[in-house]
Amino acid sequence: MHPSFGLFLSSLLISQRLLRFSKTNNHQQWERWFRYAKFFSIFLFISESILSASNTTRWIWHIFLVSLLLFAYRQNEMRLMRMYFLAFVPYVLVSLLSNLTEVIMNVFYTRWNNYFDNASMLSVIWLMAILFSQYRQIKSAEKERIKRQKEDEMNRAIAIRKVELEGLVAERTVELTKQKEELEHTLNELRTTQAQLIQSEKMASLGELTAGIAHEIQNPLNFVNNFSEVNKELLIERKVEIDKGNLEEVKVLVKDVIENEEKILHHGKRADGIVKGMLQHSRSSSGVKEPTNINALADEYFRLAYHGLRAKDKAFNVTMKTDLDQSIGNINIIPQDIGRVILNLITNAFYAVEEKKKQQLNGYEPTVSVCTKKVDDKVLISVKDNGNGISPKVMDKIFQPFFTTKPTGQGTGLGLSMSYDIVKAHGGELKVETKEGEGAEFIIQLIV
Repeated sequence: MHPSFGLFLSSLLISQRLLRFSKTNNHQQWERWFRYAKFFSIFLFISESILSASNTTRWIWHIFLVSLLLFAYRQNEMRLMRMYFLAFVPYVLVSLLSNLTEVIMNVFYTRWNNYFDNASMLSVIWLMAILFSQYRQIKSAEKERIKRQKEDEMNRAIAIRKVELEGLVAERTVELTKQKEELEHTLNELRTTQAQLIQSEKMASLGELTAGIAHEIQNPLNFVNNFSEVNKELLIERKVEIDKGNLEEVKVLVKDVIENEEKILHHGKRADGIVKGMLQHSRSSSGVKEPTNINALADEYFRLAYHGLRAKDKAFNVTMKTDLDQSIGNINIIPQDIGRVILNLITNAFYAVEEKKKQQLNGYEPTVSVCTKKVDDKVLISVKDNGNGISPKVMDKIFQPFFTTKPTGQGTGLGLSMSYDIVKAHGGELKVETKEGEGAEFIIQLIV
């Protein structure tokens, strides 16, 4: 084989690859240069063969090859092809080193010539391996291109089918729009009915509360009336004593009047508080949290719920127990909303014990307990009864809207559902613990 054939083949392959890259990327200036480079490689090889000037042309080969490789390596556009060009580097370096050694240290070159030949052979094997790998990658890329082409054809077919389907969808849309309008009309009717049922539930709750308030407010009013009558008598007596000039007796009477006025003021404020509580419960929630004494709120609604039921049924009687944690103090809640929840749970508890009482069990004493407790950063409010409890079959449904265990006409099933939503809106949790036949305990858990 001609001694410079390897250099010629290397320069020809590199020039051809650069020329192909220039055509693909529309670099007309580069394309002209690399076409000249290709012709120059052929011209140089023919000249060397004819003139037998291998020593001179070999140096030209080296300079030419190194220039091509440096140019290709420094172009960012060709970074994906660098592995291809780097495959020629070992062969070019071995060839260049061999020629330099032959010129500068001829004796050394002659002695170690076999090693240079072996290094050259290894560099050629390396070059062939890289080129073979590149060939396989090109084949793989071609297969990928064909695959993408098939996918594009499939996508075009899908697009055509899509247009056909869109026509069918347009026809179907007209029919669905009509059905949608009918469903929206039905939904609006259902929402109106639901709103009426919720309002009915609220009004029923308010009615029970109002009856309790009427009973509760009567006590402070009786005190106000009684002390007012006593004060009237004391003032008449005071006038008599003044006429007699008995100042000591007058002072005693004045002191009694002042004490009575303080009692009148106390019970007047008590009545005022009850009325404000009723107004607060009856009006729409403000949605604004405010510091509230949860113990006072629970105790107030406990007694009002009891008197509300007593107003409707004079025979109703139940043992009421409270265990209120005084360390809780005020917590930030919406008092109207939490008040409705507590009232609803207490009313349900009263209903449960009354139903069990109707069974006329020996030794049964209806009992309802309201407890508050602070545990870490949580406040627990529990309403417990010793009624019939809740069946495991319906435990998963008790917080669902419109589900109720009461007979038809006695409950809408919105009470527990609304209570659950209100507690959730406060960032809390409403849980129930029950044992069928022994009672139930509803626990409101609020984070403070």
